[in-house]
Amino acid sequence: MPAVRFDNVTKVFPGVHGTRALDGVSFDIEAGEFFGLLGPNGAGKTTLISVLAGLARATSGRVTVMGHDVVDDFAAARKSLGIVPQELVFDPFFNVRETLRIQSGYFGVRRNDDWIDELLAHLGLEDKALANMRQLSGGMKRRVLVAQALVHKPPVIVLDEPTAGVDVELRQSLWGFVARLNREGHTVLLTTHYLEEAEALAGRIAMLKHGRIVALDRTSALLARAASTMLRFKTDDALPPGLAAQARVTGRIVQLRARDAGEVEHHLAALRSAGVHVEELEIGHADLEDVFVEIMHREPAAAPAGAAA
Repeated sequence: MPAVRFDNVTKVFPGVHGTRALDGVSFDIEAGEFFGLLGPNGAGKTTLISVLAGLARATSGRVTVMGHDVVDDFAAARKSLGIVPQELVFDPFFNVRETLRIQSGYFGVRRNDDWIDELLAHLGLEDKALANMRQLSGGMKRRVLVAQALVHKPPVIVLDEPTAGVDVELRQSLWGFVARLNREGHTVLLTTHYLEEAEALAGRIAMLKHGRIVALDRTSALLARAASTMLRFKTDDALPPGLAAQARVTGRIVQLRARDAGEVEHHLAALRSAGVHVEELEIGHADLEDVFVEIMHREPAAAPAGAAA
């Protein structure tokens, strides 16, 4: 039995034209898996998480968590989930420890102060336990949201952009703690715009575009599929048209894909011939961001065969 199953899930928002946010999404997340869900803004990630959490109802299709239907058996499905939302939602009338105790009560969990203490320690909240939620910085509130999601020890943890706008220290402590929980058997579903996080953490990745699955495979297989050399450098000069059409440019940083050493030399010769001044030249391998950009720039495709793992 998969930990999470999305079975032909479609979501159409009512309106004159009926926005189709999800279009026949199907895949499984196996128990104990660390799974990444990627896609640009508007791809349908948050809608899919909302359907999983029971906050939105699919127009058609079915979603289960640990075998429990999120509609027909909502209470059991929701108890199996710990969700860290994107938004900073908190009750301003309680301190951190009270917030976690109240959250425990929602799931019928009592006398779990030892686990609350462990969460506070791992998330760097020990000295904030008695602080009112209103007194916390945005990063500290984010830590409390993570603790709330984990306070009832759910078998499935959903992290929806958990490190958006937080400091490096929290990222490192959060990922260390979540990786430990994953090793102990918890299933993790991660959505993130930090693709280096997904590459480092997720064993398997699905990519959404316009509400459809356009890639689904093991992270290593996705990287191998796009295995190539990447030429990276900085410049203030305009690239010659032939290279500009293939380059990915971020500020002063230029990235060019090359199939082999001969194409690397061809690119460098073209840069020299055009008088482009190159700084900090590096030659490396394509990473998940390169794979993601390539897949997102393709035309929309049907969901791949075997989308349910």
